[in-house]
Parts: sequence; structure tokens; C-alpha cells
Amino acid sequence: MHLSTDGTRAGSDPGPTPGAGTSGAEVARALQRHRLTLRWSALALGCTVLLGVLLALVESHWGPLARADQGWTDGLHRFARVHTAWTASMQTLTDIGGPVTMRSLLAVAAVWLWAIGARMLAGWVAAQALVGWLAESAGKAAVGRARPHFTDPMSQASGASFPSGHALAAAITCATLVVLVWPQANRAGRAVACTVAALAILTVGWTRVALGVHWPSDVVAGWLTAGVVLGGVTVLAELWRPGALARDVRLVNWRTRPRVQRVLVSGGDVDPDDQ
Repeated sequence: MHLSTDGTRAGSDPGPTPGAGTSGAEVARALQRHRLTLRWSALALGCTVLLGVLLALVESHWGPLARADQGWTDGLHRFARVHTAWTASMQTLTDIGGPVTMRSLLAVAAVWLWAIGARMLAGWVAAQALVGWLAESAGKAAVGRARPHFTDPMSQASGASFPSGHALAAAITCATLVVLVWPQANRAGRAVACTVAALAILTVGWTRVALGVHWPSDVVAGWLTAGVVLGGVTVLAELWRPGALARDVRLVNWRTRPRVQRVLVSGGDVDPDDQ
């Protein structure tokens, strides 16, 4: 799932085609935005429903889920006690992929987008980070679930357990970066970006359970909350300023294109902002 480029591929002129075809192009772009808005809405709604079901199961102490949580956590804790190198590697990975790192990446992306003039897109990126943090804080405060407890813990973490802040931040950041890269990349690049993002999200979530600081269902809750945030923020942005995100995507395409390619596409006229 990605932000619409309104039918404009990376490397093409961001401006509308003049002449009689303009109205038809505008209709096509509007339909494309509508379809993508529906997809983002479906993501937010679907994750909201699943998160609600998961929360109900957690709060009701549903047997199969409670046994699965306890079994995975206890088994990984026993393994971590014996394999100290494994535990150290898990701690390193969880530190690297922590919320501070992830939100810092989004902050850098937002500042860069603002600097090149894609300010709606910059706000969208910043909102993902901010709303994600607020959702995490609200969820922990509302649910108040206790973390796994061991007499000989392998790692320490404070605060409530549901949802996992590490899992939530990693999912939001990786998904947001993939969305930003998507219009710039070819098929192979998109496959690589999605694979790296998925591995990062899964790895960060795994480390939280492996270190015994979260139940597996906390990690799943973090991923589902990320889906709610990603979809909800995008839909609200599109409703607030229809087409603004797509226009900024085309602007990024133009700004990140090699200068020589811009000259060839524009027929010799260089974008005045590049002077």
C-alpha cells in the first residue's frame, strides 16, 4: 500500500498535461486517490477490529491466548538463561530498533521533506510518529497490563506492557519509509524495501518476547495499533487536503531526479527552484 502518485511514475513530469486530455487525467487521478483512500480506510478499520478482539481476549484472560503467551515467554526465557550470547544479541537489536531510533528516522525524513517543499508529506510523516507515540501511551494507560515477571530477568523494561512500543514504532517507521521509497523505486527496489522493512519489524518484535519484557500478544497489538495509525492518519490527511499528498509525492519525484534528466524531460527548461 502506498501514497498515490496520481498516475505519474517516477521520472515523469509532475505537472498536468496541457490540452484536451487534462480533464480526463484529472478524473483518473481523482479515481486513483479515491481507491487508495478506501484501501487506507480498510487498513485502519480492519486493524481496529482485530485490535479490539485481541484486547477483549487479553482482558478476559482467554485460556488459549494466555497459555500461548505464557508458553512462549517461559520457553524463550529458559533459552536466554543458557545462551548468553543470544541474549546479548537480542539486547543489541532491541536497542538499535528502539522507539527513539525509529522516531528519529521519521524526524529526519520529515525535516528533509519540509526542506524540499513537500510540506504536506512532511506533516504526514511527523503525524505518524506523533500519533503513534500518543496511541502507545494511551493504550498502556488504558489497559495497564503487567509485563512478564521473572526472578532472574534477562532484561529490564518499565511501564505497562500492552501494546509493545518497540513493535509499534518499528512498524510505523518501516511502513512509512517504504511508502516514501515506493514511487522512486522499480519493482526490484520495491521488493527489497518491503523485505527489509518486514524483517526489521519482525526482528524488533521478536527481541521483545525473547528478552522476556513483553508477551507475544503485546507485540501483535503493537503491529495492529500501527496499522490503525498509518491508515487513520493517511485518511484524515486526504480528507483535510484532497490530493495534497499525491502532489507532494510528484514533487519529491521531481526533486530527487538527476538534474540532467529534469532538463531532458522539460525540454531544456530547468526548474526555477533549482537555480
